[in-house]
Amino acid sequence: MTPAPGTGPESPSTVTDPGVLPWVRIDAASSVPPYEQLRLQILDAVNEGRLAVGTRLPPVRALAGHLGLAVNTVARAYRELEQAQVVTTRSRAGTVVAAAGDAGRSRVAEAARVFADTARANGIPADDAVALVRAALQ
Repeated sequence: MTPAPGTGPESPSTVTDPGVLPWVRIDAASSVPPYEQLRLQILDAVNEGRLAVGTRLPPVRALAGHLGLAVNTVARAYRELEQAQVVTTRSRAGTVVAAAGDAGRSRVAEAARVFADTARANGIPADDAVALVRAALQ
């Protein structure tokens, strides 16, 4: 499928078809759940500036139909993005990219700096500290 003009990965997006994010690809063979694949692709697009603040995302049902996913799968991805303050959802306005999209990332970056300082202060080698973080994320 060819992306609509102005919506490809190389350019900022204004979603022209309300049911499509043409660059989203769900790999059914992946060990990563579909909701997480969708969440990560939208998050990357926001962080890279391909989805600008205020961009309206497709309605859950429309995107689910386009991607061949269950409505609950898309809803979960949107819900997790909302919890991370990457998007906001208002009943009539739909789901839009939030201005505070980087707030969650900033909080995590700050927590990582504090963790790294604590690990260094306690003589924990970097590999061990990373292993601790990986274990905590499981």
